[in-house]
Amino acid sequence: MNGKTILMVEDNEHVLALNRAVLEREGCTVFPAVSLAAARRTLAEHPTVDLVVLDILLPDGNGLEYIPELRETTSAPVLMLTSKRDYEDMVKGLTGGADDYMTKPYRVEELLARMVALLHRRETARGNTVMTRGPLVLDTVAQRAFLNGEDILLQPREYAALYYLMQHEGEGVSAERLYETVWKLPANGSASAARTAVSRLRKKLEGSGYTITSGWGAGYCFEREI
Repeated sequence: MNGKTILMVEDNEHVLALNRAVLEREGCTVFPAVSLAAARRTLAEHPTVDLVVLDILLPDGNGLEYIPELRETTSAPVLMLTSKRDYEDMVKGLTGGADDYMTKPYRVEELLARMVALLHRRETARGNTVMTRGPLVLDTVAQRAFLNGEDILLQPREYAALYYLMQHEGEGVSAERLYETVWKLPANGSASAARTAVSRLRKKLEGSGYTITSGWGAGYCFEREI
């Protein structure tokens, strides 16, 4: 659990403080939120959290109803942690997008065990869906790129261009070939859109240790900075 980031949405301050203390002893960074509004603000600032622990009964809404919105923001696993023991609520949570469901009261050891299992499951599932080059990470499922954990906010075709160039790392790719692959249109002697995308990518890759080089007749090449 060391180094993991956890968004904990819980309006019971005692429970929140207890869980936060336990998780921080395990080496986690915990972002506490006492409402759905606070959760939204936190995810806007930290969209790459590793796990979300979500209560159902919150001051400004129902956690179960929030899950679809949450899924549009993060791919992190969601653990429902609630005092509601109704079987129907559990089924609704698990079929509505939650990855696990726990009821209060509970033992902290079980909470940690379930969180570790969810994180392990996520890492296993992502094993072949993430491309990593130093601090640069491409999530090929979400089609997003992260630098030092922060989303660098690529446009869809910028992402597609970067993904293609990373797949051909160290190989020269002409602007025309890149354009025809990403835009899926014939270049017809003009590939200015591809050149513009590469120019933007170079700026967004600053600080990653990697860049996109170009040379006369050599095409674009994704490679480590010298």
